[in-house]
This record gives sequence, structure tokens and C-alpha cells, in this order.
Amino acid sequence: MTNDPASSPTPSNTGSTTGSSTEHDIADLDRILDGALRLAGTVGWTKGTLARVAEELDMPLARVLSLAPTRTAILAAWGKRVDARILEDGVELDPEETVRDRLFDLIMRRLDALAPHKEAVAALPPACAGDPLLGLTAAMDLAHSMAMTLEAAGVGASGFTGLLRVKGLSALFLYILRIWLSDDSPDMAKTMAALDKALDRAESAANSLFSRMARKADDSNSQDTPPGACCT
Repeated sequence: MTNDPASSPTPSNTGSTTGSSTEHDIADLDRILDGALRLAGTVGWTKGTLARVAEELDMPLARVLSLAPTRTAILAAWGKRVDARILEDGVELDPEETVRDRLFDLIMRRLDALAPHKEAVAALPPACAGDPLLGLTAAMDLAHSMAMTLEAAGVGASGFTGLLRVKGLSALFLYILRIWLSDDSPDMAKTMAALDKALDRAESAANSLFSRMARKADDSNSQDTPPGACCT
């Protein structure tokens, strides 16, 4: 039995179908994400069930669940979208800029990306308090995003030192987020002023911490050096 060439899909046709399906999935996921965030901002993350999202969007529940089966999936997709928005304008490591200046710019970009769903951001902490899995996902997403922010600023985020930086920047961002949520000014002057001061304090604390670590390492090395070794 021979195959009819006319009835067999060509590679180009198959690729076109796959590409169209992927684009359709992306478009539907964007709709689902926007719908879920709108609901979270109005009724909260707990009451904003995926069944209600499907009803609001007039989309089959099976379709919603196939792309975003849980609230944690919604949260993870939101984090990826925000990270992508931050990188849309590109990232350049200008030698004329300090790391502090780059971090300021990147954090403000993140707040701009979060702004369309500010109410959903405000509703997240109480939801995380009542849902450990959602809270864990939010914490992991925050750590991932802060690591990316550090790398985009030209600062390493790996190893023990990188972990300290990620934890420090995460704490700073959560502090700024609380101020941003209460800042209704059109130019976000209150938020920017707070971020400016917070970065100054963080820079001073980091310099002090790493100086102490360097001194301890030097002291340890000198204690391990046998007498007279420097002279041999």
C-alpha cells in the first residue's frame, strides 16, 4: 500500500499548523491571565476561581484548565509576563552607570509592568497567608525575578554571595511594593524617593557586609599560614 503524496502533510504545512496552534494558545493564555487578574483584583484570589474566569471570558472551562490548571499556574505566568515586559526595551550595561542606577531603573520598570493589575498585587499577600502553596510559588517567583534583575544590572546572582544579594533585593522590593500600593501620585514621586533611599541603605549595608566577610577570610588565611611561611 502506497501513501498518496497529496494527502500527506508536507513539513511546511505541519509547521504552519503547529505555529498557528501555539499562537492561539498564547493568545488564549493572555486572555485567561488578564481575566484572572481582573477577578483577583475585584473579589480576591480565593474567590476568583478558574471556573469564574471561564464564565467571565465565555471560554470553555476545559480550555482554561488546559492552559492554566491552578492559581499557582496563573501566578507563575504573570511573573513570566512581567519579566518579559521588563526586558522589552533591552538591557545595556552602560559603563557610565552604576549598579545602583541600573537597579533603580529595573525596579521602576517592574512596577510599571505591574501597574495595570495593581489591585491584584494588593490582594496577593492575604491570599498567600491563607494558601501556603500560593505563598511558596510567590516567594519562588520573587526570588527568580530578583535574580534576573541582578543579572540584568550586571551583578552575579549565583553562589552564596548571590543568594545574599537575591534575599536582600527581595526584601527591598517588598518594602517598595508596599509604598507603591499606597502611592496614588501620577509621577510616583513618593515611590521613587523611597526607592532612592532604600538603594542607598542597601548599598551601604552590602559594602559593610562584604568588607567584614573579606576581613574574616583574610584573618582565616593568616591563621592557617605556618610560621615563617612568608619568608620561605
